[in-house]
Amino acid sequence: FCATERLFRSSYLNFLVQQWLPQLSGVVEQLQMGAKVADIGCGHGLSTVLMAKAFPKSQFVGFDFHEASIEHARDLAKAQDVTSNLSFDIATAKNFPGSDYDLICAFDCLHDMGDPIGAAHHVKQALVPTGTFMVVEPFAEDNLADNLKPRARMAYAASTMACVPTSLAQEIGLALGAQAGAAKMGEVLNAGGFSHVRKAYVDPNTTVLEVRP
Repeated sequence: FCATERLFRSSYLNFLVQQWLPQLSGVVEQLQMGAKVADIGCGHGLSTVLMAKAFPKSQFVGFDFHEASIEHARDLAKAQDVTSNLSFDIATAKNFPGSDYDLICAFDCLHDMGDPIGAAHHVKQALVPTGTFMVVEPFAEDNLADNLKPRARMAYAASTMACVPTSLAQEIGLALGAQAGAAKMGEVLNAGGFSHVRKAYVDPNTTVLEVRP
């Protein structure tokens, strides 16, 4: 869990608030005015803390099924003095509480879930009708033949050792892996009930999907 935080830390610090969120239609404006936000699979909570610091008028809650990670996230929030608009709770992506969220985020975790379709379905039920599901995933070409590059090879290796076994150990065990690609993720999100899936941001490391009902 510590290694996962370190792996994504630089991206979250330099891109989340500065580049990823602004690419989602109308989301930054909502956050500035005051929105209700959930961060599912939040891990150690870095992504949630960064957003809560940047948008003090909005209310944030981070969910993860790993108790030790939630404890770490709570400690991080206290250390960063971000507690008035932020909380962390233990829950899965299929049973997290609350409704009427304006924004729900899944940072580099949807492919790790055993039942990402079920998670997407629950997210859809928890969003307001005009809400946004922000899905951040490692970049991958949709065609396997186009994806045989040094970075992708590293991602396949890491996925074989971590992402795929994690999914297989859970209910259903769809095992998408870290190189599923935007097209496959779109199929999963469509199956979960979403009709709008758009690539909002793409760079050599990351794909950000704007997902709406």
